[in-house]
Amino acid sequence: MVDTEQDIKACVAALQAGDTILYPTDTVWGLGCDARNEAAVDKVFALKQRPKNKSMIVLLADARDILRYVAAPPPDIIAIVEAFERPTTVIYQNAINLADNVVNADGSIGIRVATDPFCRALIKRFRGPIVSTSANVSGEPAPAIFAHIVPAIKDGAGYVVHHRRDDATLHAPSRIVSINDDGDMIIIRE
Repeated sequence: MVDTEQDIKACVAALQAGDTILYPTDTVWGLGCDARNEAAVDKVFALKQRPKNKSMIVLLADARDILRYVAAPPPDIIAIVEAFERPTTVIYQNAINLADNVVNADGSIGIRVATDPFCRALIKRFRGPIVSTSANVSGEPAPAIFAHIVPAIKDGAGYVVHHRRDDATLHAPSRIVSINDDGDMIIIRE
């Protein structure tokens, strides 16, 4: 049995090598890679059979890290994000320091600050943003538990996390919001 520390080390090695990981998030099981590595992002698109014009989200460990990947976010964004009571992905304009193919054509990026302890530890150890997209073939349902992930995704990932494989707790996908220039929150997906 692989323990959490071994999982994190193996994930970090895969991410640093430009490979993909299959891992549990604070919402559903996700496919991930280094969000700054264009070739790695392409691997995620290929594995999901997802059109490259559809964007993916990025996970960060701390709200203050948003300032490294978004030019001119709302001034109180850290307080806003830290006040969320459930997993929430925020769409930001003017993404910076990320692979071009993870950023939407309009320059926006969806970022969620992870609340799951495993994800936070992984991101902190990796010291960078991680792509997070549901671990399914594009158009199929997002896998809330490991048993729902199709073999093609499991077999295609560079590293498959052992942590929480037996956890049957169902988690919903994150809420998605955007914040306009006036600071108003617009809910895209509840």
